[in-house]
Amino acid sequence: MPEFRSEFSMSAASAGLVSSLGFAGFFAGLLVAQLLLNRRGPEHPVLAGLAAATLGLGLVAIAPNVPILAAGVFLAATSAGFAWTPFNDAVHRKVRDRDRASALSVISTGTSVGIALAGVVALGMVFFGFGWRICWGVFAAASIVALAINWAALRQVEKAPDDPPEAVWRDLLQPVALPLFGVAFIFGITSAIYISFAADRFAEDGLPGLPQGTAPALVFIFYGLFGLTGLATDRLRDRIGLTWLVRLLMLAGAGSLAAAAFMPDHLGGLATSAGLQGIHVMMTSAVLAFWSESLFPAFPSLSFTAALLAVAAGCVIGPALAGLAVGSLGPQVMFYAAAVLPLVAMVFIRARFMVERQSDTTGSIEVGA
Repeated sequence: MPEFRSEFSMSAASAGLVSSLGFAGFFAGLLVAQLLLNRRGPEHPVLAGLAAATLGLGLVAIAPNVPILAAGVFLAATSAGFAWTPFNDAVHRKVRDRDRASALSVISTGTSVGIALAGVVALGMVFFGFGWRICWGVFAAASIVALAINWAALRQVEKAPDDPPEAVWRDLLQPVALPLFGVAFIFGITSAIYISFAADRFAEDGLPGLPQGTAPALVFIFYGLFGLTGLATDRLRDRIGLTWLVRLLMLAGAGSLAAAAFMPDHLGGLATSAGLQGIHVMMTSAVLAFWSESLFPAFPSLSFTAALLAVAAGCVIGPALAGLAVGSLGPQVMFYAAAVLPLVAMVFIRARFMVERQSDTTGSIEVGA
């Protein structure tokens, strides 16, 4: 974002709108992916998403103006919507029940490796002097490699048996699912605000003793490295229960945003903020994956799509409002205000509401401890 704002003379409000447009691509990708998944199996939406990512990243790399930049961001962001749900579907049908939560945690956390590597590429931009467009060209090339790998890996995963779509969507509209969708929505708002504005926040004053421009790269390096804790999400849930896990993750999200508000010019503040955000995003992503899968085992892909649509709705709203807030109130106030949202969510997270598993036969429920 700092590079984009400098290159295209973007205000905070316009930057927020471009970011929200990207997350609108994520929302659209989720809807199209579910249709492709039901009709063709997981291979087609994943490959379509990686093709869109390659094209979108390439457009950003050559963008001469804001409209082309926005189009590239939109296309690139659809890839997450296209690819995420199909992997859950493949895991549900190809991995044993006792191993699914761990597998879903690994898949969700894989994102953190890509984020950290993107930060390393951006750090190379600072120390070796190549431009941000080269970085986005590297990202596009990486997308082509991912496309080839997934083409080889998913050819043997067949289409799931047909389900009646009307009945499935209706079955998701249950009171027991409200905490899942509420957590997903708040998570979408705060994580999108962070990914859109945190690098810009830390880049404003720079970091003492470090070259100008290193702060944004370090944000994503710490974000990605700490995000590897997502690999332990399933084990942590088993130890402390779903309720306390979600509470702690909301607290981590709030702490991340607050640290960006009051310590933007310290390396320790950056590491704390980005690290907490990485933990918050990767572990919450894993929680949403196995929580939706266990809550609605009869239709895991659609239930996860519904949870991600709640995330995407928050992602679309968050950056647009945050951009307006930065322009009128300043970034510090905006980050503090955003930090309040997960704290409020913590107040409403109660064990009696946190249903983790429903019985298919008795109607009884298992409540997160």
